[in-house]
Amino acid sequence: MTVFQKEFKVDAKEGQVSYIDITNSIHQTITESGIQSGICTVITAHTTCSVFFEEDTHDKDENGVDYLQLDLNTILDKIIPPHLSADSYHYPGEKHYQEVESWPNPEEWLPNGDRSALWNGDAHLKATILGSSETLAVVDGKLAIGKTGYVYFADFDKTRERTRKYRVVIIGE
Repeated sequence: MTVFQKEFKVDAKEGQVSYIDITNSIHQTITESGIQSGICTVITAHTTCSVFFEEDTHDKDENGVDYLQLDLNTILDKIIPPHLSADSYHYPGEKHYQEVESWPNPEEWLPNGDRSALWNGDAHLKATILGSSETLAVVDGKLAIGKTGYVYFADFDKTRERTRKYRVVIIGE
């Protein structure tokens, strides 16, 4: 049994949910691993991000967002409305603000001391619903998915641009 891992970085945008097609990096990692039969798990450690398996509809809006992702945004916003004020959600509470303010580099999370930069309770809940990982089969050294299947990384936190990470773990022979 072999275990092969590789970490990747992606850039998330400010002001919108960031969807990134990571399918090619997964195909390349499976090839690099040399594993012919097993499983491939893709994981993010970020609490406002998800990894999921979906179709590419080939149709996109003027901002390049796939139609299924637009529909997903619409449905999730109906279930979990945007975090627009301190009163939108219980999170973040005063103790959380104080904890972040005590960190060695609070400016990274609270630019100019702006507490609204932590208004991402909706992003945490959306990521919880979709999950932080996806596991797929590896058969004959290839990702065993259909022609229209793609793996996406999503960052639901729209508060600022940043670099995010995901890890591809392949286990097999």
